[in-house]
Amino acid sequence: MALTQVPSSLLASTTGSGTTVVLGTSPTFSGYINLPTWTTATRPGSPTIGTFGFNTTLGQVETYNGSTWVYSSTITAYTASYLVVAGGGGGGYFNAAPGKSSGGGGAGGMVTGTTTFTVGTTYTATVGGGGASNTQGSSSTFTGLTTAVGGGYGGIASSAQAGGSGGSGGGAGASSTTGGAAGSATPGQGNAGGTGVTNWSGGGGGAGASGNTGGGGYAGAGGAGLTSSITGTPAYYAGGAGGGGSSSQSINAGVGTPSTGGGGPGTGANTPAGIGTAGTANTGGGGGGSVDGYVGGAGGSGVVIISVPTIAYSGTTTGSPTVTTSGSNTIIKWTSGSGTYTA
Repeated sequence: MALTQVPSSLLASTTGSGTTVVLGTSPTFSGYINLPTWTTATRPGSPTIGTFGFNTTLGQVETYNGSTWVYSSTITAYTASYLVVAGGGGGGYFNAAPGKSSGGGGAGGMVTGTTTFTVGTTYTATVGGGGASNTQGSSSTFTGLTTAVGGGYGGIASSAQAGGSGGSGGGAGASSTTGGAAGSATPGQGNAGGTGVTNWSGGGGGAGASGNTGGGGYAGAGGAGLTSSITGTPAYYAGGAGGGGSSSQSINAGVGTPSTGGGGPGTGANTPAGIGTAGTANTGGGGGGSVDGYVGGAGGSGVVIISVPTIAYSGTTTGSPTVTTSGSNTIIKWTSGSGTYTA
Protein backbone atom coordinates (compact mmCIF):
# COMPACT_ATOMS: atom_id res chain seq x y z
CA MET A 1 0.00 0.00 0.00
CA ALA A 2 1.38 3.42 -0.96
CA LEU A 3 1.78 6.13 1.68
CA THR A 4 0.45 9.64 1.04
CA GLN A 5 1.95 12.67 2.75
CA VAL A 6 -0.53 14.59 4.89
CA PRO A 7 -0.69 18.26 3.86
CA SER A 8 0.67 20.63 6.50
CA SER A 9 -2.63 22.55 6.47
CA LEU A 10 -4.36 19.53 8.03
CA LEU A 11 -1.83 19.11 10.84
CA ALA A 12 -4.05 20.93 13.38
CA SER A 13 -6.93 20.23 15.76
CA THR A 14 -10.19 20.41 13.85
CA THR A 15 -13.79 20.09 15.08
CA GLY A 16 -16.80 18.99 13.10
CA SER A 17 -20.49 18.56 13.75
CA GLY A 18 -20.56 16.49 16.92
CA THR A 19 -17.27 14.84 16.15
CA THR A 20 -13.74 15.93 16.99
CA VAL A 21 -10.85 14.80 14.81
CA VAL A 22 -7.36 15.42 16.26
CA LEU A 23 -4.20 15.21 14.15
CA GLY A 24 -1.11 15.53 16.36
CA THR A 25 1.30 18.21 15.33
CA SER A 26 4.27 16.63 17.19
CA PRO A 27 4.06 12.84 16.88
CA THR A 28 6.53 10.86 19.02
CA PHE A 29 8.04 7.37 18.65
CA SER A 30 9.24 5.60 21.78
CA GLY A 31 10.27 2.24 20.31
CA TYR A 32 13.09 1.21 17.97
CA ILE A 33 13.60 -0.51 14.62
CA ASN A 34 15.68 -3.67 14.23
CA LEU A 35 17.43 -3.55 10.87
CA PRO A 36 18.45 -6.77 9.14
CA THR A 37 22.16 -7.52 9.62
CA TRP A 38 24.75 -9.17 7.37
CA THR A 39 28.46 -9.22 6.65
CA THR A 40 30.08 -8.00 3.44
CA ALA A 41 30.27 -11.63 2.31
CA THR A 42 26.64 -12.49 3.16
CA ARG A 43 24.80 -9.31 2.14
CA PRO A 44 21.84 -9.87 -0.26
CA GLY A 45 23.08 -11.21 -3.58
CA SER A 46 20.40 -9.65 -5.83
CA PRO A 47 19.02 -6.68 -3.88
CA THR A 48 16.38 -4.30 -5.14
CA ILE A 49 16.87 -0.54 -5.06
CA GLY A 50 16.37 0.73 -1.53
CA THR A 51 17.37 -2.49 0.25
CA PHE A 52 19.14 -1.51 3.45
CA GLY A 53 20.60 -3.12 6.56
CA PHE A 54 23.53 -3.06 8.99
CA ASN A 55 26.86 -4.42 7.66
CA THR A 56 28.71 -5.91 10.67
CA THR A 57 31.99 -6.19 8.73
CA LEU A 58 32.10 -2.43 8.17
CA GLY A 59 30.05 -1.33 11.19
CA GLN A 60 27.80 0.74 8.92
CA VAL A 61 24.21 0.98 7.71
CA GLU A 62 24.27 0.47 3.95
CA THR A 63 21.68 0.99 1.23
CA TYR A 64 21.63 -0.42 -2.31
CA ASN A 65 21.15 2.33 -4.90
CA GLY A 66 20.71 0.08 -7.91
CA SER A 67 24.39 -0.30 -8.78
CA THR A 68 26.38 -0.28 -5.53
CA TRP A 69 26.09 -0.08 -1.76
CA VAL A 70 26.24 3.38 -0.17
CA TYR A 71 26.69 4.25 3.48
CA SER A 72 25.03 6.43 6.06
CA SER A 73 28.31 7.81 7.40
CA THR A 74 32.05 7.61 6.89
CA ILE A 75 33.66 4.22 7.57
CA THR A 76 36.08 4.55 10.48
CA ALA A 77 37.18 0.92 10.88
CA TYR A 78 36.78 -2.40 9.10
CA THR A 79 37.73 -6.06 9.39
CA ALA A 80 40.59 -7.57 7.35
CA SER A 81 42.02 -11.08 6.99
CA TYR A 82 45.75 -11.76 7.04
CA LEU A 83 48.37 -14.43 6.34
CA VAL A 84 51.94 -13.89 7.58
CA VAL A 85 54.58 -16.55 6.81
CA ALA A 86 58.25 -16.32 7.83
CA GLY A 87 61.25 -17.52 5.84
CA GLY A 88 62.06 -21.24 6.01
CA GLY A 89 65.19 -22.63 7.67
CA GLY A 90 68.17 -23.82 5.63
CA GLY A 91 68.98 -27.53 5.35
CA GLY A 92 71.91 -29.13 7.17
CA TYR A 93 75.25 -29.94 5.54
CA PHE A 94 78.18 -32.37 5.67
CA ASN A 95 81.23 -30.80 7.23
CA ALA A 96 83.65 -33.74 7.70
CA ALA A 97 83.89 -37.53 7.64
CA PRO A 98 82.30 -39.65 8.91
CA GLY A 99 79.25 -37.55 8.05
CA LYS A 100 76.15 -39.54 7.28
CA SER A 101 72.85 -37.63 6.98
CA SER A 102 71.98 -33.94 7.36
CA GLY A 103 68.60 -32.65 8.59
CA GLY A 104 65.92 -30.88 6.60
CA GLY A 105 65.10 -27.23 7.32
CA GLY A 106 61.96 -26.34 9.25
CA ALA A 107 59.21 -24.21 7.75
CA GLY A 108 58.78 -20.57 8.64
CA GLY A 109 56.10 -19.79 11.20
CA MET A 110 52.59 -19.33 9.79
CA VAL A 111 50.16 -16.87 11.40
CA THR A 112 46.64 -16.28 10.06
CA GLY A 113 43.37 -14.76 11.22
CA THR A 114 41.37 -11.50 11.18
CA THR A 115 42.03 -8.06 12.62
CA THR A 116 40.48 -4.58 12.67
CA PHE A 117 41.98 -1.74 10.62
CA THR A 118 41.44 1.88 11.66
CA VAL A 119 40.91 4.24 8.74
CA GLY A 120 43.87 6.58 8.27
CA THR A 121 46.33 4.33 10.11
CA THR A 122 49.43 3.07 8.27
CA TYR A 123 50.40 -0.58 8.74
CA THR A 124 53.83 -2.00 7.86
CA ALA A 125 54.56 -5.44 6.37
CA THR A 126 58.04 -7.02 6.48
CA VAL A 127 58.76 -10.24 4.58
CA GLY A 128 61.42 -12.57 5.99
CA GLY A 129 64.00 -14.24 3.77
CA GLY A 130 64.87 -17.92 3.77
CA GLY A 131 67.87 -19.07 5.79
CA ALA A 132 71.09 -20.24 4.15
CA SER A 133 72.42 -23.74 4.84
CA ASN A 134 72.33 -24.53 8.59
CA THR A 135 70.84 -21.08 9.28
CA GLN A 136 67.45 -20.05 10.70
CA GLY A 137 65.03 -18.22 8.41
CA SER A 138 64.11 -14.57 9.04
CA SER A 139 60.87 -13.49 10.71
CA SER A 140 57.95 -11.82 8.92
CA THR A 141 55.84 -9.13 10.59
CA PHE A 142 52.77 -6.96 10.14
CA THR A 143 51.93 -4.07 12.45
CA GLY A 144 49.85 -5.15 15.44
CA LEU A 145 50.06 -8.89 14.75
CA THR A 146 52.12 -11.69 16.29
CA THR A 147 55.54 -12.02 14.61
CA ALA A 148 55.89 -15.12 12.44
CA VAL A 149 59.20 -16.72 13.52
CA GLY A 150 61.74 -17.96 10.96
CA GLY A 151 62.07 -21.72 10.42
CA GLY A 152 64.71 -23.73 12.31
CA TYR A 153 67.82 -24.96 10.50
CA GLY A 154 68.57 -28.59 9.63
CA GLY A 155 71.25 -30.25 11.76
CA ILE A 156 74.80 -30.93 10.54
CA ALA A 157 75.51 -34.55 9.65
CA SER A 158 78.87 -35.51 11.14
CA SER A 159 78.19 -33.98 14.56
CA ALA A 160 74.64 -35.33 14.71
CA GLN A 161 73.62 -31.77 15.48
CA ALA A 162 70.13 -31.11 16.84
CA GLY A 163 67.74 -29.33 14.54
CA GLY A 164 67.35 -25.61 15.15
CA SER A 165 64.30 -24.13 16.83
CA GLY A 166 62.00 -21.74 14.97
CA GLY A 167 58.48 -21.30 13.63
CA SER A 168 58.75 -25.00 12.83
CA GLY A 169 61.76 -26.94 14.08
CA GLY A 170 64.56 -28.21 11.88
CA GLY A 171 65.28 -31.90 11.40
CA ALA A 172 68.21 -33.40 13.32
CA GLY A 173 71.48 -34.47 11.73
CA ALA A 174 72.83 -38.02 12.10
CA SER A 175 76.34 -39.44 12.24
CA SER A 176 77.47 -43.03 11.77
CA THR A 177 77.10 -43.59 15.51
CA THR A 178 74.13 -41.51 16.71
CA GLY A 179 71.28 -39.18 15.81
CA GLY A 180 70.49 -35.68 17.03
CA ALA A 181 67.45 -34.21 18.74
CA ALA A 182 64.54 -32.60 16.90
CA GLY A 183 64.29 -28.82 16.68
CA SER A 184 61.41 -27.26 18.63
CA ALA A 185 58.59 -25.15 17.20
CA THR A 186 56.86 -21.90 18.20
CA PRO A 187 53.41 -22.70 19.66
CA GLY A 188 50.60 -21.87 17.28
CA GLN A 189 52.94 -21.37 14.30
CA GLY A 190 54.33 -24.79 13.38
CA ASN A 191 55.57 -28.19 14.52
CA ALA A 192 58.79 -29.81 15.68
CA GLY A 193 61.36 -31.32 13.34
CA GLY A 194 62.12 -35.02 13.06
CA THR A 195 64.60 -36.82 15.33
CA GLY A 196 67.73 -38.35 13.83
CA VAL A 197 68.82 -41.96 14.32
CA THR A 198 72.19 -43.53 13.53
CA ASN A 199 72.96 -42.86 9.84
CA TRP A 200 69.61 -41.18 9.09
CA SER A 201 68.53 -37.60 9.68
CA GLY A 202 65.12 -36.13 10.45
CA GLY A 203 62.91 -34.00 8.21
CA GLY A 204 62.00 -30.40 9.00
CA GLY A 205 58.69 -29.61 10.71
CA GLY A 206 55.83 -27.93 8.86
CA ALA A 207 52.83 -25.81 9.84
CA GLY A 208 50.56 -28.84 9.51
CA ALA A 209 52.68 -31.71 10.86
CA SER A 210 55.97 -32.58 12.54
CA GLY A 211 59.00 -33.68 10.54
CA ASN A 212 59.53 -37.41 10.24
CA THR A 213 62.26 -39.41 11.98
CA GLY A 214 64.81 -41.04 9.71
CA GLY A 215 65.44 -44.80 9.57
CA GLY A 216 64.98 -47.92 7.51
CA GLY A 217 67.44 -46.76 4.87
CA TYR A 218 65.95 -43.30 4.38
CA ALA A 219 66.22 -39.80 5.78
CA GLY A 220 63.05 -38.35 7.29
CA ALA A 221 60.46 -36.60 5.17
CA GLY A 222 59.39 -33.03 5.92
CA GLY A 223 56.18 -32.23 7.77
CA ALA A 224 53.24 -31.01 5.71
CA GLY A 225 52.26 -27.37 5.43
CA LEU A 226 48.77 -25.87 5.67
CA THR A 227 46.42 -24.43 3.05
CA SER A 228 45.09 -20.88 2.92
CA SER A 229 42.49 -19.44 0.53
CA ILE A 230 43.15 -15.80 1.39
CA THR A 231 43.94 -14.98 -2.25
CA GLY A 232 40.77 -16.68 -3.45
CA THR A 233 42.64 -19.80 -4.56
CA PRO A 234 43.67 -22.51 -2.06
CA ALA A 235 47.45 -22.86 -1.74
CA TYR A 236 49.87 -24.60 0.64
CA TYR A 237 52.38 -22.71 2.77
CA ALA A 238 55.04 -23.49 5.38
CA GLY A 239 56.07 -27.06 4.57
CA GLY A 240 59.13 -28.75 6.12
CA ALA A 241 62.01 -30.13 4.06
CA GLY A 242 63.38 -33.65 3.71
CA GLY A 243 66.68 -34.71 5.25
CA GLY A 244 69.71 -35.48 3.07
CA GLY A 245 70.74 -39.01 2.15
CA SER A 246 73.70 -40.90 3.60
CA SER A 247 77.21 -40.64 2.19
CA SER A 248 77.99 -41.95 -1.31
CA GLN A 249 79.76 -44.93 0.26
CA SER A 250 76.40 -46.20 1.46
CA ILE A 251 74.73 -48.40 -1.16
CA ASN A 252 71.20 -47.86 0.16
CA ALA A 253 71.46 -44.11 0.48
CA GLY A 254 68.03 -42.64 1.10
CA VAL A 255 66.61 -39.19 0.57
CA GLY A 256 63.88 -37.43 2.53
CA THR A 257 60.88 -36.37 0.48
CA PRO A 258 59.56 -32.80 0.61
CA SER A 259 56.21 -31.92 2.07
CA THR A 260 53.28 -30.11 0.57
CA GLY A 261 53.91 -26.46 1.29
CA GLY A 262 57.17 -25.56 -0.44
CA GLY A 263 59.71 -27.59 1.54
CA GLY A 264 62.65 -28.79 -0.57
CA PRO A 265 63.54 -32.48 -0.89
CA GLY A 266 66.76 -33.78 0.64
CA THR A 267 69.50 -34.73 -1.81
CA GLY A 268 70.38 -38.39 -2.39
CA ALA A 269 73.88 -39.83 -2.17
CA ASN A 270 74.16 -40.59 -5.86
CA THR A 271 72.74 -37.26 -7.06
CA PRO A 272 75.33 -35.48 -9.24
CA ALA A 273 74.95 -32.24 -7.28
CA GLY A 274 74.84 -32.91 -3.56
CA ILE A 275 73.43 -29.50 -2.68
CA GLY A 276 70.06 -29.68 -0.92
CA THR A 277 67.07 -28.38 -2.85
CA ALA A 278 65.90 -24.91 -1.87
CA GLY A 279 62.45 -24.25 -0.45
CA THR A 280 59.94 -22.60 -2.79
CA ALA A 281 59.96 -18.79 -2.74
CA ASN A 282 57.13 -17.04 -0.87
CA THR A 283 55.89 -20.22 0.81
CA GLY A 284 58.22 -20.28 3.82
CA GLY A 285 59.22 -23.87 2.97
CA GLY A 286 62.38 -25.35 4.52
CA GLY A 287 65.56 -26.13 2.57
CA GLY A 288 66.51 -29.77 1.92
CA GLY A 289 69.45 -31.54 3.57
CA SER A 290 72.62 -32.25 1.56
CA VAL A 291 75.22 -35.02 1.11
CA ASP A 292 78.97 -35.50 0.64
CA GLY A 293 80.34 -32.17 1.84
CA TYR A 294 77.82 -29.99 0.05
CA VAL A 295 75.68 -27.26 1.62
CA GLY A 296 72.03 -27.63 2.48
CA GLY A 297 69.33 -25.97 0.43
CA ALA A 298 68.24 -22.45 1.36
CA GLY A 299 64.84 -21.97 2.93
CA GLY A 300 62.05 -20.42 0.88
CA SER A 301 61.26 -16.76 1.50
CA GLY A 302 58.13 -15.77 3.40
CA VAL A 303 55.08 -13.71 2.40
CA VAL A 304 52.61 -11.22 3.89
CA ILE A 305 49.05 -11.10 2.50
CA ILE A 306 46.05 -9.07 3.65
CA SER A 307 42.49 -9.14 2.34
CA VAL A 308 40.20 -6.12 2.83
CA PRO A 309 36.64 -5.32 1.69
CA THR A 310 36.95 -3.66 -1.72
CA ILE A 311 34.45 -0.98 -0.69
CA ALA A 312 36.88 0.04 2.08
CA TYR A 313 40.18 -0.38 0.16
CA SER A 314 42.12 2.88 0.25
CA GLY A 315 44.49 2.17 -2.64
CA THR A 316 47.41 3.61 -0.65
CA THR A 317 50.36 1.18 -0.51
CA THR A 318 54.16 1.16 -0.67
CA GLY A 319 56.68 -1.57 -1.35
CA SER A 320 55.17 -2.61 -4.72
CA PRO A 321 52.76 -5.30 -3.50
CA THR A 322 50.69 -7.32 -5.93
CA VAL A 323 47.05 -6.14 -5.72
CA THR A 324 44.22 -8.36 -6.98
CA THR A 325 40.53 -8.88 -6.24
CA SER A 326 38.55 -11.95 -5.24
CA GLY A 327 34.79 -11.64 -4.87
CA SER A 328 34.07 -8.56 -2.75
CA ASN A 329 37.62 -8.34 -1.36
CA THR A 330 40.88 -6.73 -2.48
CA ILE A 331 44.05 -8.78 -1.86
CA ILE A 332 47.39 -7.06 -1.11
CA LYS A 333 50.45 -9.34 -1.25
CA TRP A 334 54.05 -8.45 -0.36
CA THR A 335 56.71 -10.93 -1.50
CA SER A 336 59.96 -9.25 -0.41
CA GLY A 337 61.37 -6.47 1.73
CA SER A 338 59.03 -4.08 3.51
CA GLY A 339 55.97 -2.07 2.52
CA THR A 340 52.95 -0.32 3.96
CA TYR A 341 49.17 -0.10 3.62
CA THR A 342 47.21 2.93 4.80
CA ALA A 343 43.69 1.87 5.75
